[in-house]
Amino acid sequence: MGSTTLRLARIGLYLVWTLSLMPVQALGLALHRPWTRTLPTFYHRWCCRILGFHVRMIGAPTTRRPVLFASNHVSYADITILGALVAGSFIAKTEIARWPFFGWLAKLQRTVFVDRRTRSTAFQRDLITARLNAGEALILFPEGTSSDGNRVLPFKSALFSAAEAMEAITPIVIQPVSIAYTRLDGIPLGRLLRPYFAWYGTTELAPHLWNMIGLGSLEVVVEFHPLTLFSDCGSRKALARYCHARVAGGMAAALSGRPQPLPEPPRPSHASGATVAEASLR
Repeated sequence: MGSTTLRLARIGLYLVWTLSLMPVQALGLALHRPWTRTLPTFYHRWCCRILGFHVRMIGAPTTRRPVLFASNHVSYADITILGALVAGSFIAKTEIARWPFFGWLAKLQRTVFVDRRTRSTAFQRDLITARLNAGEALILFPEGTSSDGNRVLPFKSALFSAAEAMEAITPIVIQPVSIAYTRLDGIPLGRLLRPYFAWYGTTELAPHLWNMIGLGSLEVVVEFHPLTLFSDCGSRKALARYCHARVAGGMAAALSGRPQPLPEPPRPSHASGATVAEASLR
């Protein structure tokens, strides 16, 4: 399935574009240039064009910093799609840092690599907290893995521990984000075709990537939901549940084309938390 000619053209353009910007970003990071935070967004936007991703955005990413974006995870393509919309860094598992080529790209985008073993939880939390305390935007996949693109897996509350830790320093805003792969060449994707784009389970990366890039133009719907605060939810588990409900509703709406019931807004734990949340939405 797919066109070999299209595959080769996309691979060629992608490699030329990527290899031409990698040394630019590396030099900028070595010299501590501020534009290294926004160059990846420029890079990913053109990658979307090269790979045939047409992104339809609902809402908008907040410009407040620091911020933690909490998104569902369907595929490695999520990195390019979200990277084209948000000037920030991803939180990824340590294994990716050792991948050839893609690991280098992740490092150039200043990815925060975390080891999800229980004994390293405090260290990983402190690593993420330090980046947030520096006023950065981080993108988290709270499912802890990728899904089949038809549903959102439960969010792991432990991955929100940095948001809890930031309460004692400076409260941060959290923005749920839903991403859904909806149409191929204008035709709605069904459950049978979605695995061509969703990368999950034991699927090998190379053959999956080869199949995907030979297909046509893909529509991706990304919805940025209203901001919330840790203090509005009161606990990591409540924050994880609220973000999951928002993201799952957004994904279901994008796949079905029908609005979904919204989750109950979190109740502020104190008046000042409500004031900050209201200000975030203005």
